[in-house]
Formats: sequence, C-alpha cells, structure tokens
Amino acid sequence: MRLKRLLAAMVTLCALVTIASCDKLTPAAPDDDTVLDGTIDNLTSEQSMKHLRGDIAFNNQIFTPETGLGPVFVATSCGSCHAGDGKGHPFTTLTRFGQKDSTGNTFIAQGGPQLQNRAIPGYYPEKIPAGASFAKFTPPSNTGLGYLELVSDADILAMADPYDSNGDGISGVPQWNYLPGFITPNANSVSQDGKYICRFGKKAAAYNLLHQTVNAYNQDMGIASSFEPYDVYSLHEIDPEVSNQTVYDVVFYLQTLKAPMQRNQNDPEVNNGKQVFSNIGCNSCHKETLKTGYSAITELSNKEIHPYTDLLLHDMGSGLDDGYTEGNAKTYEWRTPPLWGLGLSPNAQGGSYFLLHDGRAKSIEEAISMHGGEAEKSKNMYQNLPQMSKDALLKFLKSL
Repeated sequence: MRLKRLLAAMVTLCALVTIASCDKLTPAAPDDDTVLDGTIDNLTSEQSMKHLRGDIAFNNQIFTPETGLGPVFVATSCGSCHAGDGKGHPFTTLTRFGQKDSTGNTFIAQGGPQLQNRAIPGYYPEKIPAGASFAKFTPPSNTGLGYLELVSDADILAMADPYDSNGDGISGVPQWNYLPGFITPNANSVSQDGKYICRFGKKAAAYNLLHQTVNAYNQDMGIASSFEPYDVYSLHEIDPEVSNQTVYDVVFYLQTLKAPMQRNQNDPEVNNGKQVFSNIGCNSCHKETLKTGYSAITELSNKEIHPYTDLLLHDMGSGLDDGYTEGNAKTYEWRTPPLWGLGLSPNAQGGSYFLLHDGRAKSIEEAISMHGGEAEKSKNMYQNLPQMSKDALLKFLKSL
C-alpha cells in the first residue's frame, strides 16, 4: 500500500512538472495592440463559424491548375499577398495597366487591367502591351475594412471639397464609378449620373468588399465565379471555380477583422506628435475620426472609429503620377490611405517599411518627402520643423 501511494505521488509530481514545463514552452498571446490580424469582439457562434470558414478560404486555400488556377495568374492564394492580413511586400506587388483617363481601359482584350506575371505549364505569363500606361500597387492591409465599408456616402461627401471652397489647398473628391451587375447599392447610397461612390483600392475603384473580393479572385488568381464568370486568359465565360458561399465567407472574414489599435496613447511625446500632425495640416486628408452606419454585425454598427483617412481622392503631385488610373480618378490622384496600423507595417513587410501605393518609400520620413500636389504645403512645413517636433510626429505615426 505504501509503494502504491509513493508511485501515485510520483505520477502526480511528473504530471505537475509536465504541465509547468508546457506553460513555459507555450508563448504568451501577444497584446491586441501589437498585431494586425484578429477578430472583432462579440460575434455570435454562427458568425464566428462564418469568420473561421472565411479565414480558412483566405489563408489556407491554395489554388492549383486542377482547382482552377490561371492559366495566367499573380498569386495562388489570397493570403500569399497579405501576410498576417498586413501590407504586401515588393515581391507581392501587383502591376495594373491600360487606362490613362476616365474613358476607360483600352487594353482589356490584351489582359488589362491586371498583369498576370505567372502562368501554369504550357502557357506564358503576360507582358505589358506596347503603349500601355501602368502602375505598381503594393497589396494593402486587410484590417478594419468592415468599419470603412460602413462609413456613409453622406459623410464622405461632407469631407469633399472639389473646388477648395475654404481655400486650404485641399480639394478631395469621391471616386464616382459604375457598378458591376452583381453589386446591389446600399439603401443610403448616393448616385450621380448612374455612378456610385467607391472607396476601396489605391484609386478607390471598388464599391464594397464583395466587389474587391470578386476582382481579386478573378484578376489575381484567374479564378472565375458566378459573379465574374469570364476567364482572364480567353475572355470566355466558364463555369465557376469558386462557390458563392466561399466568396461570401471571405467577404465576411474581411468585414470582421478588427481595426488596428493605437499604442502608447498616454506617452507625452506621442501626444505632442499628434498635435504636430494637426498643426501642419496632415489631418486635412488623414481624418482621425469617422463613424459607421448600421450593421447586422453588432460590433461594427454605429461606431466611432479612428482610421486617419477621408476615403477621398487627392492630387498627390507629378512625382506620384504614374500615368495609370482607374474609374474617374486622374492619374495623379490617389485615395487617402488609412494610417491605422502604420506602425505595425514592418511586421508584415519583413521588418521594413514599403510605403505609398507601390512601396517606393522605405521609411515614414521618405513617404512624407514624396508627398506633392495638395500635400506639398504640409510636406514643406514638416521639413521646416525642428528635429524635436519631427521626432515627436514620427513617434505618433509609429504608435498608430
């Protein structure tokens, strides 16, 4: 009996040691404000399952020729361009070509608007046709998109000032675009001559996340759907290669990714930098606070958010004019990118910054120095700041 008790005690001790060892080996979960990817709070069990299905389709589903890939393509999965739901890297940069003004893309029959630079065996990758204008686009971060989708058209229009009526040099305009047949405009959408306000993409050419997702499946991976049934290579209508359910699950996944959280909000230098940000006019385009409208997803509905964008197009000067555009945007106009998550960008970009629409800026300072057009005045004010104020501004931006 004594031996049995001794053996039992030894088994218990070994179990405790094993548990303690596992606790030491298991890394602690990162703080919410240090990661880009993550799910919004308060999803129902059904919504959580839908988010999980979308997560798997986005990050784990790798297409092959047998499952519809190509024959020409850019990527084999959604997640390959958005590591950790973050910004893309120069190796995942996309090339868009064929449109130079609002009359439309004249190179659709030659593969436009997206250059498929890879091909399955037996086919050749596309090349940019002679005479076609083009621009390179670094894939954006996916976080917080569900909130941006719910900013009302009325609020976007209220931030627009196409004729610079207040004389501040800022004249943001919305991207008015025709919608594909599979998109149903929101009940509170504003239309103008049959066009609607779009908000996603470097040129704000996509209306909502369904529009963006369908385009990505078709243009990035050569995957046809019932929404966009045309093969990018032959331009012939083919059977769907991804189900409607999967597309809707991916859309829901993108809608329910959390918004990046600011860090070090109580740091005096960060707060000083925020004041500098305002003083030199950065907040004229990078609006700190927006509001969402109603959503059946409770966590997204009627919320105040802090993305630092106005979702409008702005003249960014000749230095950022690549001669290519989408929708009704001018070649020198770009949508104001949200700044939330800026400080976490290196986590998804190999430890470095690759900023602006094509990743040409290798630091926040370099990105600021490349601003022109409507942002020229703010750039000059930044360059004339004392070093202490510059440091505070950069610390603030890296806290986002």
